[in-house]
Amino acid sequence: MTQHGSGLFSVEGKTALVTGAAKGVGALIAQALVEAGATVYLTSRDLEAAEKTAARLSVLGDCSALSADFVTEEGCRGLAEELSGRVDRLHLLVNNAGALHTAPLDEFDDAGWDTVLQVNLKAVFHLTKFLRPVLERASVAGDPARVVNIGSVDGLHVPSAEIYSYAASKAAMHHLTRHLAGRLAPRVTVNAIALGPFESDMLQDELAADIGLRSPMRRPGGIDDLAGIMGFLGSRAAAYLTGTVIPFDGGLSATR
Repeated sequence: MTQHGSGLFSVEGKTALVTGAAKGVGALIAQALVEAGATVYLTSRDLEAAEKTAARLSVLGDCSALSADFVTEEGCRGLAEELSGRVDRLHLLVNNAGALHTAPLDEFDDAGWDTVLQVNLKAVFHLTKFLRPVLERASVAGDPARVVNIGSVDGLHVPSAEIYSYAASKAAMHHLTRHLAGRLAPRVTVNAIALGPFESDMLQDELAADIGLRSPMRRPGGIDDLAGIMGFLGSRAAAYLTGTVIPFDGGLSATR
């Protein structure tokens, strides 16, 4: 039994950072963790939007906003330094911030690769690296600190949409998850969730619903689904789990 919550599936009393959480899936993850009793810091390049979301979630629990720009390594370092100045332990890092570019093959140039790879892949590496000290300080016997990377089913199977850099970046993130898991164990576990259709700004409600209806579960994912998986991955229940990429898509990737 650890000092952080009495239940096997509890994240109560833990501190979490969720990137790209002013809206969309990130905001849902932040809300789920706040409602479960975690202290949550959420980030966005748009500080005003992040502050609005944090204010809304503060009614439910402990939530604060931070400004962050993941387009450079220095931006990742700056966020890690700011958070480290506020907390001495970080139990859960959720690398959710993402970028998407779509264009026909003949028009898909470097502009469609650079930011997507930086945000979806390089920032995951740099932020995990810079936050490693506060993550390791949160680790206790039987309950290591956690990194959860938000991947995509488009990184498991070739998508029909022309999102070449996005799909490649998510596949690379999945592999990076396994690589970091081996390096950071046993004090920090690293897992990824390969998300399917969830309603977000990247995937509009109507499109998410349409894709969800074509999955075996016949619906897109919602906040209760995210609350379940994040509660599991952040709790003692998942203390022995690392280096995994979990398809979280209503069975879409398994039956595609």
